[in-house]
Amino acid sequence: MDSIERAPAGQRCETEDDPRWQMLISRTAPAEAEFVYGVVTTGVYGSAHSPTKLPRPENVVFFDNAAQAEAAGYRRSRRAGAAPQVVAARHTQVVAEACRLIQAAEQMPSLNGLAEQAGMSPFHFHRIFKKVAGLTPKAYASASLHARVREQLAQSRTVTEAVYDAGYNSHSRFYEASQKILGMKPTQFRAGGTDTDIRFAVGASALGAILVAESAKGICAISLGDDPNALVEQFQDQFPNANLIGNDADFERRVAEVVGFVESPGTALALPLDIRGTVFQQQVWQALREVPFGSTVTYTDIAERIGMAGAVRAVANACGANRLAVAIPCHRVVRSDGSLSGYRWGVERKRTLLQREQAPRR
Repeated sequence: MDSIERAPAGQRCETEDDPRWQMLISRTAPAEAEFVYGVVTTGVYGSAHSPTKLPRPENVVFFDNAAQAEAAGYRRSRRAGAAPQVVAARHTQVVAEACRLIQAAEQMPSLNGLAEQAGMSPFHFHRIFKKVAGLTPKAYASASLHARVREQLAQSRTVTEAVYDAGYNSHSRFYEASQKILGMKPTQFRAGGTDTDIRFAVGASALGAILVAESAKGICAISLGDDPNALVEQFQDQFPNANLIGNDADFERRVAEVVGFVESPGTALALPLDIRGTVFQQQVWQALREVPFGSTVTYTDIAERIGMAGAVRAVANACGANRLAVAIPCHRVVRSDGSLSGYRWGVERKRTLLQREQAPRR
């Protein structure tokens, strides 16, 4: 069968404006796309996700599915069989390289520049980056910069030195964003929270004592334990020089709202959170917040979702560093065999939380 005989069996790509052709050249076909394309000059067909080199549009014929292509005499491309796995590995590699570029750059690389480096259109690169990393390139760059600021503030001799060493090219631009980044002034951060107001209160819940603390940015700690005094001491160690404000009637009402959320985690916590951590930790915590109520995942699942399949141990460490019990639901992570692993606030509390979530809802 020659190419002329094959063509009528499908729909020829009459124009480069055909949306299916645009999906092929930009590699943006959605996961559910089922159409395939045949190449009349070679007699093979591939899926919308095939990583093969594309032919000229005038040599392309579209089919609704593989069965139609095979009925028309086309054979499946050998490379197409492993296409989804090949594409996924390629995307992970591309995003990992982009992350390294962002972290090493003194200034945020442009989206166009990152996309060009990856060999993708800006739109497609942005979509793939967010899917793999869980953050947009801009959000990842901001988180990376914020982490460098915290690190440099702890190491540098002056705030100005820390600002420029971290990658800010404008002292004023940093100060405009410092409250959002740090939850306090940079000089206060360097001094362990000196003159910073952090309201807190300790309450009681079915899971034991609960400490809730709030900075100017939002809820910065939800801790569970058996000893209320131990919870307060552990929190004081984080900001030894901060103004810890207790016995605040207004804030105690806020604490009651958090306690209600912990008691019934199926409800939403409509409060701002002050989430502080490294870029990697924030990726893990964001992935955890996307785990549905009543479901569980493994450390391997989370590592794969953030595009770092080999970072299982690091994922476990990030779960252990979580300071916002239930709000960032690290209790939904279990071992690969389904058994319960360690939990910062005790395995029995983890078991209770999961039993509540998985019980039939009335």
